[in-house]
Amino acid sequence: MKYVTLNNSLEMPQLGFGVWKVPDDEATPAVSKAIEAGYRSIDTAMIYGNEIGVGKAIANSNVPREELFITTKVWNSDHGYESTLKAFEESLEKLGLDYVDLYLIHWPTPKYDQYVDTYKALEKLYHDGRVKAIGVCDFDIEHLQRLLNECEIVPVINQVEYHPYLQQKELKTFCEEHNIQLEAYSPLMNGRDILQDEVIKELADRYGKTPAQVILRWHLQTGVVVIPKSVTPSRIEENLNVFDFELSEADMNKIAELDRNVRVGSKPSEMNNR
Repeated sequence: MKYVTLNNSLEMPQLGFGVWKVPDDEATPAVSKAIEAGYRSIDTAMIYGNEIGVGKAIANSNVPREELFITTKVWNSDHGYESTLKAFEESLEKLGLDYVDLYLIHWPTPKYDQYVDTYKALEKLYHDGRVKAIGVCDFDIEHLQRLLNECEIVPVINQVEYHPYLQQKELKTFCEEHNIQLEAYSPLMNGRDILQDEVIKELADRYGKTPAQVILRWHLQTGVVVIPKSVTPSRIEENLNVFDFELSEADMNKIAELDRNVRVGSKPSEMNNR
């Protein structure tokens, strides 16, 4: 496993395990398998409805808590200072933990304009030692800039949709300039077109890897944190087996040319669901 050092000096595994759309009863065996395979970073969220299942897997693990990096998120309907503090306590109770390593705002929901107050609640949790780091998901440059202008703590992470067809270069550059680590969700486009891309398939054949492994390796070499999701034990292991090869600069450039601004998820400026 490789680690990145966040802007508050906390170390985070560069490859983690996501549990989006994993039912609660399936989350326990999936996360247990992931931890057994060698994952040390687990990414969940209040809205996923599987914090209890994730917590059971953590409790059943023989890996010390301090060696695990647990992320969860505050949902849109809980925005606001007091609501966020309450939501955090609920997440902590479901997870069965004394603290989480990373707490994120799931979406800015700009229509309601509460994400600054929500982030200030995260700052309190950080100062109180309830979380080791705070950050955001799905924030565009304008949303990040407001936090930089109006809040005290620079987010350690901005977790966004990121894959070869959506490389978010302007946002990535902004995050790098402000020492905000970019984290990729849907790194494999939820199993869609990118796995069938001819460039990716050719590279997979040449390196003796699967298309998914080539794409995850590309993520690592672009410097982002990446959290693939699977409930299939063989895929859970496969996604972790990406540290024994390296893409050449020429091949990295080939993948860079695949960028076509294609999303599988919502645009942050338009996502206001509660």
